[in-house]
Amino acid sequence: MTIYKVVEYPNPRLRIPSKPVTEFDEKLRQLVEDMFETMYTASGIGLAAPQIDIHKQIIVVDLTEDKSDQKVVINPKITLKEGSASIDEGCLSVPLDYRAKVERAAHVIVECFNEKGEPYTIDATDELLAICLQHEIDHLQGKLFIDHLSTLKRSLYDKKLSKYERYKRRAESAS
Repeated sequence: MTIYKVVEYPNPRLRIPSKPVTEFDEKLRQLVEDMFETMYTASGIGLAAPQIDIHKQIIVVDLTEDKSDQKVVINPKITLKEGSASIDEGCLSVPLDYRAKVERAAHVIVECFNEKGEPYTIDATDELLAICLQHEIDHLQGKLFIDHLSTLKRSLYDKKLSKYERYKRRAESAS
């Protein structure tokens, strides 16, 4: 088992679009297992492969506390978006535990494959699942939830992050 380091914004590696998975082998199944462990270790509910610097269309999701509803989403395509919902989104790749409301569809249907290469469909009528899937699919396209924010909110976050990075560098050089 491998716990990967999560790539953090503003690292440009997060902006690289992912390629479809073409081989559904033991190596992929091990990666999926490692992605779940990485997500759980970081206390997340979703993780996309680009967040661990692997640019393939692979997502893992589990909204439960007891790890009982693992979803493997490979080569996803959203085929339906309905309604509107927003929650305070956060992201393992966005430092400082920054959260912000993002408007997304409340219901989505996603066609995808599991780790064995079997096609299946997720009919996400639960708003949290629908939002989580859209958030993670954005990662596969090189987008972050902060890209959906107004210019002002994004600017305020970037300033806060810059100030934090300067503080961190000073603290590291003082030790």
